[in-house]
Amino acid sequence: MGNISKRPTIMEALFPIIFLIVLLAINIKVFGTEGLSGSNQLVLIFASGVAGLIAVFRLKVKWAAVEKGIINSISSAMSSILILLLIGALAGTWMLSGIVPAMIYYGLKVLNPTVFLLAACVVCGVVSIATGSSWTTVATVGVALLGIGKALGFSEGLIGGAIISGAYFGDKMSPLSDTTNLAPAMAGTDLFTHIKHMMKTTIPSITITLIIFGVIGLLNKPEGIVGQVEDISHVISNTFNINAWLFLVPLIVIFLIIKKAPAIPVLLAGSILGGIFAVLFQQEVIHELAMISELEGGIGFKSFVIVFRSLYGETMIVTSNNIVNELLVTGGMAGMLYTVWLIICAMAFGGILEVSGMLSVIAEAVISKVNSVGSLIASTVGTGLFFNITTSDQYLAILVPGRMYADIYRKRGLKGENLSRTLEDSATVTSVLIPWNTCGATQASVLGVATLTYAPYCFFNIISPFMTLLFGYLNWGINYYSEKEMKSINKEESLA
Repeated sequence: MGNISKRPTIMEALFPIIFLIVLLAINIKVFGTEGLSGSNQLVLIFASGVAGLIAVFRLKVKWAAVEKGIINSISSAMSSILILLLIGALAGTWMLSGIVPAMIYYGLKVLNPTVFLLAACVVCGVVSIATGSSWTTVATVGVALLGIGKALGFSEGLIGGAIISGAYFGDKMSPLSDTTNLAPAMAGTDLFTHIKHMMKTTIPSITITLIIFGVIGLLNKPEGIVGQVEDISHVISNTFNINAWLFLVPLIVIFLIIKKAPAIPVLLAGSILGGIFAVLFQQEVIHELAMISELEGGIGFKSFVIVFRSLYGETMIVTSNNIVNELLVTGGMAGMLYTVWLIICAMAFGGILEVSGMLSVIAEAVISKVNSVGSLIASTVGTGLFFNITTSDQYLAILVPGRMYADIYRKRGLKGENLSRTLEDSATVTSVLIPWNTCGATQASVLGVATLTYAPYCFFNIISPFMTLLFGYLNWGINYYSEKEMKSINKEESLA
């Protein structure tokens, strides 16, 4: 902000965002679900250009400051980018090694169409609570459940919605989750008070979600039939060496995450272990892929090449069943590059808005309209969603509103857990619904399902913001400071 010679007007601040939304709407109409392949990225670049022109020529911000803002914004996403690339590598070796096919094979044995969607949501919720990571849950268990659901005849969007609903419920409620720790830190409350307070809105939201998926399961008549499911299971068991040892790798990964090991080394270890298990258990698959690639040499050389290719590039295992063929394709690290491109463009746009002061002007305009508890919570929800859209990062969507509203909540007599819960009910869960947000782009890449295809079925993520709004306007589940506590707070502020 120190480099700004002129304060933006509200219209100057809103113009790049309006430009972005209009161009994205046109883009979606023209390119549809293919937007991730490059057109969405170009829209963000054009919007960044508009924001940059306003910053430099209207607000007199030096280009060096704009460039620094872009670089700092992109730098904040580097951890997510590295994780995304490693998820691509992990998906490749877990497919080659038979880990994901084994999950699909056994899943088809125990899950039936009536309970599948409900069970998928519950399983992802449990795994996400245990690991504290929606990303890891979607990339491992979620990928397997997507394969099972497709084999049972469900649409990709519906399966993706069940997976993401469960994963984000677990992420919210897990004490191991980074966002669950970040929100109370910003709001000035402790972790377990935050989790306990979140249950007031989160439990009703997930209950309604499970009821919806249960009803869909009872009413839906998926195209998959018993004979088709048996054919898929038969083809998988004939293609891969399916055995219980394959589950050792995901169990090790989940154990390491529960023990709070850093995500990047854990995902790298999981990818390498997947490659080792491919060599140990899937020599026939490796031999078949080597023949297709016309590789010559010993089995050691062929195994090395095929495993490395699964880490960085596309792996396609061809069988006699077209549905199975669709399930047995991964893109490796290279398959994540479009998403990395999108994240970089989105973070550049957010960086310009932040360094030019446009975001702060919009935020202040929102805060000025607050005049009741309900409107305060509504403005917090709106601000979280706004920052998810404009900065493309759920952490910034928690951090910035958390800083903005902490003092306002306190002065209104509202305890910090009200703010932390509202941040989670809005910023955390809506990030995955936005195609150019790091979360939305990542899950679309990992599942191979466009954000706008699964978003309408992410019932938990859609219900949560409305649930917190309902509680706010009806004054349900709101924790207030006592009169004595407020006097102490006012005294501390006057001394400060």
